[in-house]
Amino acid sequence: MFGIGQPIQLADLTLGTCAATGHDAQTLFFQSELQGCGSHLTMTNDALIYTYTLNYTPRPLGASPIVRTSSAAVIVECHYPRNHNVSSHAINPIWIPFSAVKVSEELLYFSLKLMMEDFNNERPSYQYYLGDTINFEATVKQYFHVPLRIFVDSCVGSAHPDPNSSPSYVFIQNHGCLVDGVLTGSASKFLPRVADNKLQFQIEAFRFQSQESGTIYVTCHLKATSAVSHIDTENRACSYINGWKEASGSDVVCGSCDIGGVGGGAGGVGGGAGASTWEATISLQMNIREKQPVA
Repeated sequence: MFGIGQPIQLADLTLGTCAATGHDAQTLFFQSELQGCGSHLTMTNDALIYTYTLNYTPRPLGASPIVRTSSAAVIVECHYPRNHNVSSHAINPIWIPFSAVKVSEELLYFSLKLMMEDFNNERPSYQYYLGDTINFEATVKQYFHVPLRIFVDSCVGSAHPDPNSSPSYVFIQNHGCLVDGVLTGSASKFLPRVADNKLQFQIEAFRFQSQESGTIYVTCHLKATSAVSHIDTENRACSYINGWKEASGSDVVCGSCDIGGVGGGAGGVGGGAGASTWEATISLQMNIREKQPVA
């Protein structure tokens, strides 16, 4: 694991506060009550959602005091539908590794990935330094569906997995307005579209003031509409680059990005779907470090 030839020790992996109860050659097993292991329960109209953190905490190698890997944490969600036919069968949860993808009910595959600088390959590490540019790529795969165009409706960075927790920083809001350039003068932006079902954007790395860990959770609400639909004020990808610019060239739809001000609260993540809109919310975790001074 981690490309250094050292296998992960089973004792270094925990689900919240719970150690593994068993394993085979490729699988680690955890068994607990739903409310155990430090889980967090939220409720939507359709589901009960139990959120856990899969932790990797490396211990010193052998009798030495050193480690050669970094700690890591992955958010895992367990969804239980609230409405079921009455039967004696157990309810089967849907496990979602909240770091990359989400599959909609209509066989649409949404993904949000950290990419290398050239956007040709996924980035193998979630570690960044202040001053780095974080490259994101949102995609939707439609399979047996009509061609779709993807949008990033909103994004919030937070110090905790809950995007509504404090501190938080909304950098995409108001249906696809990337406001980081307005608020901080950064070069953060959407890149020109290369395909309707793919949208790339760049954010300058940031940390929260007085936060020691540097862990950032980025939660983005993605939308997909028919590729033949018009780009409008609810479906757009606008960046502030000496004025508002839209990733597909439809700059006129960005005019309302300034209405009501920018930099609102984290409540912009989410929202209902229209008759021809498909949506998913995905989170990524990363760690932002301060650059060490050169001796």
